[in-house]
Amino acid sequence: MKKVLIITNLYHSSPRIIGLTKYLPEFGWEPTILTIPIDKVSQNTLGDPQKILKKVRIVETPYRGDIFWFWRRIFKLLGFRTNKSILTQTKEKIGITSQKSFIDSLFNLCRTFFNLYRTFFAYPDEEKNWKNPALKVASELLTKERFDAIISSSSPVTSHIIANNLKQKYKIPWVADLRDLWTQNHNYPYPHWRKIFEERLEVKTLQIADTLVTVSPIWAEKLKMLHKRETVHTLTNGFDPEKVNVSPAKLTSKFTITYTGQIYTGKQDPVKFLIVLNNLISDKIINPKDIEVRFYGWEEIWLKNEIEKYNLSSIVKQFGQVSREVALKKQWESQLLLLLNWEDPKEKGVYTGKVFEYLAARRPILVTGGYGNDILEELIKETKVGVYCPKIEDIKKALKDFYLEFKQKGRVGYAGDWGKIEKYSYREMARKFAEILNKIT
Repeated sequence: MKKVLIITNLYHSSPRIIGLTKYLPEFGWEPTILTIPIDKVSQNTLGDPQKILKKVRIVETPYRGDIFWFWRRIFKLLGFRTNKSILTQTKEKIGITSQKSFIDSLFNLCRTFFNLYRTFFAYPDEEKNWKNPALKVASELLTKERFDAIISSSSPVTSHIIANNLKQKYKIPWVADLRDLWTQNHNYPYPHWRKIFEERLEVKTLQIADTLVTVSPIWAEKLKMLHKRETVHTLTNGFDPEKVNVSPAKLTSKFTITYTGQIYTGKQDPVKFLIVLNNLISDKIINPKDIEVRFYGWEEIWLKNEIEKYNLSSIVKQFGQVSREVALKKQWESQLLLLLNWEDPKEKGVYTGKVFEYLAARRPILVTGGYGNDILEELIKETKVGVYCPKIEDIKKALKDFYLEFKQKGRVGYAGDWGKIEKYSYREMARKFAEILNKIT
């Protein structure tokens, strides 16, 4: 079996890397992960990866932390939790419930300061201090044993800097996996003058990579243009085929709608859904005794206020963060899953991370928001897993239809095309990675 060294920060890597390493051995590749130390916070972020990590070789490097480790330690000493936003916790401690307040203005000022600090000192990213200890440990590994290929996965982009150094020194084939784009990212946070310098660094760093991989076709086109490559592979994120709602799970007796995960304020808008739900109840189309809406993720005061504003407090509840296993259980038992699309047209090439998890739940999906004609709409139509509703009138029609079906049949039916869905599994993603690795070795 061939061996591949995967350079990534597991704390930031999303379940993509865990899924990849779980299934790569089926296709002839034995993975070893080089990462920062895995603490309890990292394990929670990865979502109960213990069974997988026991089967995969993990090499942890000495590492004090990113450039903000000191501030995080201060906030922890002050009693702030790591599983909830500092802004929300500050407002709760002071007793502020409005979405906009002087605290928000103060935090915006602090963000401006930290962004200025990052502009000059976080180059190319906050994890730059990981480079030297990672190179030391990786060099020891590569001196003692043979690896046939390297995969570096970002963010952080320091992973690619490390891989670049190893490629030059040991002449090992290298795949650069960009889960997030580098300087072409629509959320690039730095001034234009820094982007000019950083684009040069990106091109110089990745020019010796044997191939580039990213997670959407639109991003692949951006990388082709910047790096002047004929081919950039698109390998989407996915779901674990061993965690699919096959049985299926017993559904809730109520018309239950579930949302799991963080809501990105200013980028996703649950208010459209709340307006529609309020209207359907006011029009006596939906009986409030029949319905339950559940949000699992960071509790947000502004969302609580919006729920109260539309008189939905008895129906719509926030349950806070739960483990990945609990989140999956709640998805599987739901009559309907709510997915909030991006409200920024620049994000039309970005899949929401949870859409693939929702595919494995095998429950109908109601997608709200966005501008239409994006890759999420294409995915929903291809897999037949739900309804795509960018406008309020679209949401109203879809929600009404789902509810009437529930009242008539006692459940909402599911019509997903498993043959199309299955190609978004981690096993299929690993197979495609293995094909790329085989070509360059």
